[in-house]
Amino acid sequence: MPEFDLDSFKKTWQEQPVQPKYDNREILQMLNRKSRNYVKYIFWISVVEFLFFSVLGLFYFFQEEESDSFRKMLERLGAQEAPEVENNFGHAYLAIKIISLLITAYFVLKFYSNYRKIKIEENLKGLITRIIKFKTTVNAFILISIVLLISFTFVLAAFIFYTLNSQNVQPSNADLTITVVGLTVSTLLGISLIWLYYRLVYGTIIKKLDKNLHQLKEIDSQEN
Repeated sequence: MPEFDLDSFKKTWQEQPVQPKYDNREILQMLNRKSRNYVKYIFWISVVEFLFFSVLGLFYFFQEEESDSFRKMLERLGAQEAPEVENNFGHAYLAIKIISLLITAYFVLKFYSNYRKIKIEENLKGLITRIIKFKTTVNAFILISIVLLISFTFVLAAFIFYTLNSQNVQPSNADLTITVVGLTVSTLLGISLIWLYYRLVYGTIIKKLDKNLHQLKEIDSQEN
């Protein structure tokens, strides 16, 4: 192993090219471009999500798996077939899917609008404000996705207990416990997957945007 030569190391260090210095204006422009790119990435990711769930929704629109699962759950609890309730449940489930797609479409447009509004020539305070608003929009998108999943669970549970009550069915404690625990665990698992997905995909980009925001605030403090 070669010995460490301090004098040689100093000489090599001194021969390194001097890094160029940038003024605040140039740094602001670079941070602005980087921020626009991060917002653009999230916009395109949301577009892919919208297209994916749209195609998936159209595929399942012609399937009856939801009604079959709902029917099997009722049978397990001792209820008889209830075509009218099953039909209403199908309508409610379809409504939730449509609402989910409309909300996703809204946020796609919102992300695109945020991207268009971040301009190179925008002033510093305006850029900081837009980045903060964009982060708030992303957090709202994640929160609403979780709320929709919880809403579906409540709708499913409401239809199950309504059917049991209307048919005067008293399921065994074991079957009722299994159903409640199953709904709770599946909902928590769904929430965890949503959180993990957005944490990995959106969170990575938001962290980089946070770093830009911190640097922008430092420049703002220097100018005041």
